[in-house]
This record gives sequence, structure tokens and C-alpha cells, in this order.
Amino acid sequence: MYMNENGHTSMGNANKPMVCRGIRGAITVEKNDAEEILAATRELLEAVVRLNDLHPDDVASVYFTTTVDLNAAYPALAARQMGWYDAALLCGHEMAVPGGLPLCIRVLIHWNTTRTAQEVVHVYMREAVSLRPDREERPLVRPIQVTMMEAAMRMLGSHA
Repeated sequence: MYMNENGHTSMGNANKPMVCRGIRGAITVEKNDAEEILAATRELLEAVVRLNDLHPDDVASVYFTTTVDLNAAYPALAARQMGWYDAALLCGHEMAVPGGLPLCIRVLIHWNTTRTAQEVVHVYMREAVSLRPDREERPLVRPIQVTMMEAAMRMLGSHA
């Protein structure tokens, strides 16, 4: 491990170049409900953070998509609730492909890192594991659950 210019530790070595890598992930929800969308998105992001030792300062941008049956909340709000204030965030709808997985939130994180593409851990949770059966060997980490109140307090506390 070594420490990069932001003070974060990395699995790589100091001779590896810093590059932008994509981290993919997806999770499903039971229904089109704002709190459920936000809670699931936070769960997904927490797993990505833990499995990749990701720091928000190293995130360049994040693109969230939802299937067209989800529109009760912007998934990007969950990232803001977690303190991702400086990353560029964007939401959109996934293509409505016949037979596609419904009630699904997907994410593509553009991450500045020294890790190789093979060292990046992509995270598929709940019914979304069916999207990438080749990733089933990856460990699933159940993140610490954050209530809406805790998320709001985090947001307010950082602006005080």
C-alpha cells in the first residue's frame, strides 16, 4: 500500500500511473418509492466504497440510471447524502429493453485510481446479480444502513 497525493491509501504501488477507471454496479428495489430508491442507492454505494477502498475525493463523476418504472427520486441525492459534494453527478433512464430487469438502479462511477482494471470490484446486488452472472464470485458486503434522518444530519452537519 502507498499514500497518494490526496492522503488516501492505495492497493497499488507508487510507480503505477493514476488513471480513470469505471466502476459498475446495480441494485433493485421492491417499488417506486423515494426512500426505497435512496436507501438502495446508499446501500450500493457503500458496498462499492468498501470493496474498492474508494474515497469521494477520487471520484470524477457518477452516472446513475434507473429503469423507466422508477421516478420517485433521483438516485444522485443518495450520493449527496453520503457527502459526495464535489463529484459531478447525473441521472437518467436506462433503455426500456423488452424483458429487461425492472425496478433497477444502475451506476457508473468514474474513479481516479492507480488500480488496474482487474483490481476494480464491480457490485451487483439483490435481483441485479442476474445482470452479471460472471460476477457472482465477488463478495457482497452489507453496508451500514443509514436512515433518512441520519443522511439529512450528515448533509446539514457538513454545511454548518
